Amino acid sequence: MWEIYLDNSATTRVCPEAAQKAVEVMTQCYGNPSSLHRLGFRAEQELNAARKAVAGALSALPEEIVFTSGGTEANNLALVGCAMANRRSGRHLITTSIEHPSVENPMRYLEEQGFEVTRLGVDRRGVIDLQELREALRPDTILVSMMHVNNEIGAVEPIEEAAAVIRQKQPSCLFHVDAIQSYGKYAIYPRRIGVDLLSVSGHKIHGPKGSGFLYVREKTKIHPQILGGGQEGGMRSGTENVPAIAGLGEAAREMYDHLDENREYLYGLKQRFMEGAAAIPGVTLNGPAVRDGAPHIVSVSVDGVRSEVLLHALEEKGIYVSAGSACSSNKPSVSRTLKAIGLENRLLDSTVRFSFSIENTAEEIDYALGVMGELIPVLSRFTRH
Repeated sequence: MWEIYLDNSATTRVCPEAAQKAVEVMTQCYGNPSSLHRLGFRAEQELNAARKAVAGALSALPEEIVFTSGGTEANNLALVGCAMANRRSGRHLITTSIEHPSVENPMRYLEEQGFEVTRLGVDRRGVIDLQELREALRPDTILVSMMHVNNEIGAVEPIEEAAAVIRQKQPSCLFHVDAIQSYGKYAIYPRRIGVDLLSVSGHKIHGPKGSGFLYVREKTKIHPQILGGGQEGGMRSGTENVPAIAGLGEAAREMYDHLDENREYLYGLKQRFMEGAAAIPGVTLNGPAVRDGAPHIVSVSVDGVRSEVLLHALEEKGIYVSAGSACSSNKPSVSRTLKAIGLENRLLDSTVRFSFSIENTAEEIDYALGVMGELIPVLSRFTRH
């Protein structure tokens, strides 16, 4: 039986280069990078090499990179760290209605601490209105946070245009971008476009789990959230996970050495899948058109078939997908993103996400479409009334 992994927005398989580097560092450069002896120095060199690699992909300075345990920690550091550090300048924050829980839940926490949060709406494609952003900005707005690519439907937010609006209307306001689903898919230059903070996760780009980073523009006022030995320039205490970070550096090199060709390859897979899925009776494609969205994410609703039912039916055929988003927990809940784009209530719990990687093939896409074409008419006979 085929085994086809189409859940690459949840996590990716570690690429050989990253795995080899992680094992090498784990077994040969195992010193503490804060130690003063030779093994410590070698570990520090691995840290520095990874820092240069991920900074280079962003055209950023190495000292602007703070390594974290992943995207969730990076988002928490950006939001809570900046809000607390700048609260004397204002207590108004702006985000969107479709953010990942690692942004939405810190925002709720900050509301409990006395901050006011404005959540921007989105259209049926999942894209914000820049005029709404302009009107939401106030003299006491200290931080705007938005994702670059939505993890459920693949909507791409206009971060460059948003940065320009913020700089024109409220120049002192900080701008944070959650790039966890876009790093490795797009060329992103935060210093050039006016992004102050940017979050990245290693395991979304074929790097090891437990690795990630936050880009923090020079002179950005931010408070650390983990206190201790003062690692990462005092921004993130705790001995660094050097093997995972070194693997992240290798994964970043691999992704950005082949960025354009990889993106075009993914768009080819996405188009093939969307055209085939659209031809299956009962299937609705959610979010943006092929080229308007990210190259690797497709959201599909099947009228009358619960997400979990379709997910497990596909699993029985060796095809692995997610019911909406797999990044919060394994407990099903109604998607805020799907509600925000105005998806009909009857489809909210009938939606699955397919997400591709460069390891997938056209043959795998065709097999998945064939299985869907067979399964969906059968499953639809058990439509809820």
